[in-house]
Amino acid sequence: MKRHSFFLILSLVALANALPVGAQKDVLNAKMVGIGAVNALDTYLSPEHYRGTELRFVDHTVRRKVTGDGSTDLSPWSTVLIHQAQLALSRPRSKDSREIGGLYTFSYGRRYRLPFSDERLSVDVGAQAEGGLGFLYNTDNGNNPAQARVYLNIAPCAAAAYRFSLFNRPCIASYEVSAPLLGLLFSPNYGQSYYEIFSKGNYDHNLVPTTPVSAPSLRQMLTLDMTFGGTTLRLGYLGDIEQAKVNNLKYHTYSHILVIGFVRHFQISRLVP
Repeated sequence: MKRHSFFLILSLVALANALPVGAQKDVLNAKMVGIGAVNALDTYLSPEHYRGTELRFVDHTVRRKVTGDGSTDLSPWSTVLIHQAQLALSRPRSKDSREIGGLYTFSYGRRYRLPFSDERLSVDVGAQAEGGLGFLYNTDNGNNPAQARVYLNIAPCAAAAYRFSLFNRPCIASYEVSAPLLGLLFSPNYGQSYYEIFSKGNYDHNLVPTTPVSAPSLRQMLTLDMTFGGTTLRLGYLGDIEQAKVNNLKYHTYSHILVIGFVRHFQISRLVP
């Protein structure tokens, strides 16, 4: 019995080695945490501006196909996956109430590396789709204490990276920017309660198309990667400007975040039958 098991294991190993290797991918992943200042306004809940602190987690991944025999022969096309989770606590000037906000967003994008890019400077342009799901809760409200945040948008995006040495250590300075072009936003209408929407089914333009005119927004991130031995540390700034004026209501969230994290660069291969 042991002999048959031994030959079975050898056969499986030989079969795995005989399978052709499919597309090999080059992966750059950064996991970051951040803290900073937030300024929030939601006139459905309150006409006051709320200011406070925001905590954010960012998982940022860029994948490229390896096109040649060498590990540095990469496709000009890349896939970008970004997960973000944020939690904010803010107060008005009177400090007599609080707003608690939470939001999860996921972005999927495709970028193309411009032909003039080289080993020192690279520039990518493309587009991404992003969806968000979250809430905003006001501790001072009785009838309508909370507001849902649900949206989907498509945004052009760009990224640039510059490679250099600092104190004989390899460094990469990167900048990314995106601005929503078209979207769909959930919003109650002015004076409409959530009870009317979900219990009575009274729809009143609660799914609103958005454009840069009704929802001018911008997200940008500036980072510096420094390598110490086998560890790459990332420091940076994340600026997130989200605003909208729909259904006679105004919304905005201005976030200025200092981020820190670690970067991993590796390659993966997929077996094909």
